[in-house]
Amino acid sequence: MRLDKFLAENGLGSRAQVKQLLKKGLVLVNGRAEKSPKTQIDETADEIIVSGQRLTYEKFVYYLLNKPQGVISATEDDQHKTVLDLLDETARQKEVFPVGRLDIDTHGLLLLTNNGKLAHAMLSPKKHVEKTYRAQVAGLMKQADVERFAAGIELKDFTCQPAQLKILELDEAKETSLVEITLAEGKFHQVKRMVAACGKEVTDLQRLAMGPLQLDPALALGEWRRLTEEEILSLEILGVEL
Repeated sequence: MRLDKFLAENGLGSRAQVKQLLKKGLVLVNGRAEKSPKTQIDETADEIIVSGQRLTYEKFVYYLLNKPQGVISATEDDQHKTVLDLLDETARQKEVFPVGRLDIDTHGLLLLTNNGKLAHAMLSPKKHVEKTYRAQVAGLMKQADVERFAAGIELKDFTCQPAQLKILELDEAKETSLVEITLAEGKFHQVKRMVAACGKEVTDLQRLAMGPLQLDPALALGEWRRLTEEEILSLEILGVEL
C-alpha cells in the first residue's frame, strides 16, 4: 500500500494533508523518516509512527448509520445525496459501501463497510438474515393479515417467504395501523408490496434491525458511528473474516 493512502485511511487527513506531514519529516517507517507519499509499505508488518504515535492497520471498518429520508443507498449519484455524503472525509477514505439498500423514502438502520464478504453474507438468501421494520400504515391491519404474512404472500412475480407481522397499534378513528414486520428477504419494495397485497398502504417505513444489529436510539437521523467491538463480534455468526 502507498504510504499516503495508509496515512489517509488512518484519519490523518486527505492525501494533500498527509503529504504535508511527510514533507515535515513527521512520519517514520521502521524508524526512518519517509518523505515520499509514493513509498510502498507493508501495512501489516511495517512500523509506522507519526508524531510519536504508532499507527495500526485496520483492514475492515463498519459504520452504523441512521439513514434519513431523501438520501439514496448508493456510493454516488448525480441527482441525489447519497449515504456516503453523510460521512466525513476520513470515513470515506475507507471506500465503504452500503450493505443492501433502503428506498429513498425509507429511514433507519443501514450498515456501511468495506468488507465485501460480510456484505454478501448478510444479503445472501442462504443465510436467512432477518430484517425488522416498523411501518405506519393507512388502513387497519387485521389478524387475517398476520396469517397471510405467516403463510407467505404471493405477489405477481414471486411468492414471499413466511414473515412475521406484529400489530402494535390500531387507530380506528383515523383508520391507521402501526406494525412491525420481520422478514428474511429484502427484494425491491417488498415490505410495501406485501402490505399493499393486504389492501393497505405503507405511509412511513423505518428499519430497526438487520441480523444482530439494532438501530441505535442515540443516533439522530443522518448520524453514524462505528460499530462497537461487541456488535462486530455479533457478526461472527455469518462465518466470514471480520
